[in-house]
Amino acid sequence: MEKTIWHFINSGKCSASFNMALDEALLEWHSKGEIGPVLRFYEWQPATLSIGYFQNVAREINMDAVNKHGLGFVRRPTGGRGVLHEHELTYSVIVSESYPEMPETVTEAYRVISGGLLEGFRNLGLDAEFSVPKTTKQTNDLKKPKSAVCFDAPSWYELVVEGKKVAGSAQTRQKGVILQHGAILLSLDEDKLVSLFNFASEEQRERMRASLPEKAIAIDRLMDRTVTVEECVEAFAKGFEDALDMQLEPLVLTAEQLEFVREIEQKKYANHDWTFRK
Repeated sequence: MEKTIWHFINSGKCSASFNMALDEALLEWHSKGEIGPVLRFYEWQPATLSIGYFQNVAREINMDAVNKHGLGFVRRPTGGRGVLHEHELTYSVIVSESYPEMPETVTEAYRVISGGLLEGFRNLGLDAEFSVPKTTKQTNDLKKPKSAVCFDAPSWYELVVEGKKVAGSAQTRQKGVILQHGAILLSLDEDKLVSLFNFASEEQRERMRASLPEKAIAIDRLMDRTVTVEECVEAFAKGFEDALDMQLEPLVLTAEQLEFVREIEQKKYANHDWTFRK
């Protein structure tokens, strides 16, 4: 039986606003049947703090620190908390809600899609597993996060190694299509990350900084060698192919498609009103 063909895009380093606009454009095209399901990898230039759709900038984000570090800043179309995109590979999956054997619930769809991440980490030789809250307190903490920092705690079916979060993901569903994207950590600067958020006190900030190494870990601290972005792309592309039982074929965007992405970028993700609306 022939495998389903998915499109594959490796965008490399792009601006924050372009990255989010392209994800939205892919969702739009897929919803209209103009393209099939997509797996995309990308990076960020400059390094960027992205925030979730529902986050409040004034309350949660230290914009002075964002500007001091020369970071990009963008609001995602997906939920979740703040992510520093610096030393990482970002992935996005665009697939119909009606895709064969795709669960209806958000949580279970996470499990299916994140299977590609699980296999990708294993392809790198890491003993990754899904995060599944084991207590009522852990479940309640996911419903009411204690901080605006994404890597403060793993959510349902996010990936952990040695009990620590190694990838953070977020999801939205629009026009019958699932968009799930997330960060695969190659390295993590805890001091810089924590400096980007507001805390009730400096003592609370320091507690977060001190506790992060116990909650999140990057690939460079799990392996005795340097893992390149290119190696990760290969490992995770194969991981998604195996987990979702599909075959990847490159997709090259046309000039017309790129123009559409730029239109979304200017209207939304590069627009101050969108980014700072809450």
